[in-house]
Amino acid sequence: MSKVKCAIIGSGNIGTDLMIKIMRTSQNLEMGAMVGIDPASDGLARAARLKVPVTHEGIDGLRKMPEYKDIQVVFDATSAKAHLHNDALLRADGKKVIDLTPAAIGPFTIPAINGDANIDETNVNMVTCGGQATIPMVYAVKRASKRVIWGEIVASISSKSAGPGTRANIDEFTETTSKAIEVLGGAEHGKAIIILNPAEPPLIMRDTVFTLSQGGDPAAIEASILEMVATVQKYVPGYRLKQKVQFEVIGDNAPVRIPGVGLCSGLKTTIMLEVEGAAHYLPAYAGNLDIMTSAALVTADHWAAKVRTEEAA
Repeated sequence: MSKVKCAIIGSGNIGTDLMIKIMRTSQNLEMGAMVGIDPASDGLARAARLKVPVTHEGIDGLRKMPEYKDIQVVFDATSAKAHLHNDALLRADGKKVIDLTPAAIGPFTIPAINGDANIDETNVNMVTCGGQATIPMVYAVKRASKRVIWGEIVASISSKSAGPGTRANIDEFTETTSKAIEVLGGAEHGKAIIILNPAEPPLIMRDTVFTLSQGGDPAAIEASILEMVATVQKYVPGYRLKQKVQFEVIGDNAPVRIPGVGLCSGLKTTIMLEVEGAAHYLPAYAGNLDIMTSAALVTADHWAAKVRTEEAA
C-alpha cells in the first residue's frame, strides 16, 4: 500500500529539516511537494535535487500543482499570520493541516502529553519549539502535585538556528507558549521567554523550567520528571536533563509574589534541559528544530497510519 502524500509550506530551516526527516524516517508519509516564496531558497533547491516537486509561488502555486490532488496532509512552517490564510484554503480543499506556527487555530498538541488525542482534528497545532521542549516538564510536575500555581520557561536557542519565520513570530511564540503552559501543562499561570543567542560557536538549545507547586513530594515530582524525559526521548533522542532537578521550599514566612496572584508559598522546582538535534539539516546545536519537526512528524505519521489502515479495510 502506498504511503500518504504530504506537502510542506515553508522552505526555511524548519520546513527543510522536516522534509529530510520525512524522507529518511517516516513509515507512513512521502513527500508530494515543497512550497516556498523565494525561488533562490536552499530548501527549494535541496527539494528539487531530491526529486520533490517544488513551487516558489506559495500556497497558490501549491494549489495549481498537478500533485496537489493526491496530497492529503499539509505541514505549515511559515508564520502565524500566513497560516491564517493558508489554513482557510487548505481546509476548504479537504486537507489535513499540521500547524508548526504559533497561530494556534487548532488544539495544542505535544505527543508526550496528549499523544493522539487530537489526531482526527482538521487542524492540529504543535505549539512552539520551546513549548515542545518545556511544557512536558510542567505537566510532569502537575501530575505529581495537587496544584501548580506558576509555570515559567526560558528557551535559549542559537541565533543561527532561528530563520526569518522564527524571528517574525517572537511575539506569537511567547503568547502561544504561555497559553499552552496553562492549557497543556496544567499551570494556573504561565510565562514564556525566548532568547536568540549569537554565541560562536553556536550553543545547543538550552531550556530552563521553573514551577511553584503545592501538594507534591519532591521525590515523586523528580520521578515524574524522569519518566517524562524518557517519554520525550522516544522521538527526540537528544532530549535530556542538563543537571539534577533542583527544589526549594518557599515557606509561609517568606512567600514570593506571583504576578496577578499575590503572595504564595510552596515548592519551587527548577529543571534544566538540553536538546541536541539529529542534524538532519542544520547541525546538532539546532535542537529547537529537531524537537519541533520530530513532534510534528510523529503526530502526522500516526494519523497517516490510521488513514492507511482504514483504506486497507
